Amino acid sequence: MRGWWRALLVVVLLLPTPMIALAFENSVQLFAAETEAQKHCPADVVVWVNTPTGIYHLKGMRWYGNTNHGAYVCQKEGDQAGYRATRNGQ
Repeated sequence: MRGWWRALLVVVLLLPTPMIALAFENSVQLFAAETEAQKHCPADVVVWVNTPTGIYHLKGMRWYGNTNHGAYVCQKEGDQAGYRATRNGQ
């Protein structure tokens, strides 16, 4: 019985970030190309979201389109899904 609880604890401790990322990804449409996102929401701003962290960057910022894991999303949809803008302006 003790081994089962330890295994469960290890799983819970190792998976929170991917589970959060999946929750975000399932509630907003992600795009591989900026043009696809702009077609989806022509009246909105397209942002680049770092999917593991849920932080997005605006065009012209250092990490816009430049994180290892991310996608383009419409800013309003991203805000509704729980993404947030970067705090350091990069």
